[in-house]
Amino acid sequence: MPVNPKTPGIHHIAFRCMDMETTKGFYKNIIGFPLAVETPDLIIFAAGFVHIAFKPAKPRDGKYTSFSPFEVGLDHIAMTCQSEEELRRFTKEITEAGVENTGVKLDETLQKLYVAFKDPDRIQWEFYMA
Repeated sequence: MPVNPKTPGIHHIAFRCMDMETTKGFYKNIIGFPLAVETPDLIIFAAGFVHIAFKPAKPRDGKYTSFSPFEVGLDHIAMTCQSEEELRRFTKEITEAGVENTGVKLDETLQKLYVAFKDPDRIQWEFYMA
């Protein structure tokens, strides 16, 4: 029998990153998420009603240097976008900032427009039409 938690949604998502300052600069200065908490070992941004947290990575083998969506775990995160105009504005601005992205594309399965982009650790995000 399912547990069915009574929850209004996700509180936070936590990531590990290779460089805290690079990550902070990307999410604060390029993406524009407000910084909510900053300590030497933790940075948290507000992304709507969800908080996005980062801690320093501590690779097991010392060789891991970037995220891979092909391992067990996270594939990507998608933020909701309310208008095509906003989607195109955002895409233009991240492109001008030098952020690797797909440009605006159509998800053939759901027939929704989106742009996918990567953060400094190559974690993929999408800005996805509601």
